[in-house]
Amino acid sequence: MISALYLVSLLGGLACAALMDYRYGLFFWAAPRRAGLVLALGVAFFLAWDLGGIGSDIFYKGDSEFMIGVMLAPELPLEELFFLTFLCWMAMNIYLLMKRTIETRTQVAQ
Repeated sequence: MISALYLVSLLGGLACAALMDYRYGLFFWAAPRRAGLVLALGVAFFLAWDLGGIGSDIFYKGDSEFMIGVMLAPELPLEELFFLTFLCWMAMNIYLLMKRTIETRTQVAQ
């Protein structure tokens, strides 16, 4: 079980991102098609970034007993895909939440 701890943590983070999104109607619950496209493009960008770093001998997987050991490519563990998805989803949730907060405060101040 310890070998899946990182993946389980990432899945928990994704569940929390989904709950936050649902609760405040931020990303997928506001515009599902657009959100899916933005998320896919963000993950694709960071995967390309990772592959470029791996190809340049900058990024390495490292060795951890907390990862399950499934590799998508040399030096690219499965968990990286889930991490990038979490990163992009939370970035959009936080951006949209902050945008909404600033807009609300601007309207109240006027």
